[in-house]
Amino acid sequence: MEKKNITIQKKKGMEMRPIAQLVQIASQCSSDVQIQKGNRWVNAKSLLGMMTLDIGEGEEIEITINGIDEQEAMSSICSFLCEV
Repeated sequence: MEKKNITIQKKKGMEMRPIAQLVQIASQCSSDVQIQKGNRWVNAKSLLGMMTLDIGEGEEIEITINGIDEQEAMSSICSFLCEV
């Protein structure tokens, strides 16, 4: 299991397009990908679930990935979320 806390660096936070891109990246992984903001956990492969988190620039989230490609998945997701 891979866990990591990151701060969102994307300008304007996570609007519809970046959320859709993140869901696409997560969906390419065979591992289970969960994202937590505050006390809410959602499946990162769910567009509707991700939209409910309302993640803004500068907010901290926790990513938890469990599966056979967890290291590659974590690298891809963190790279996407940390780019400006």
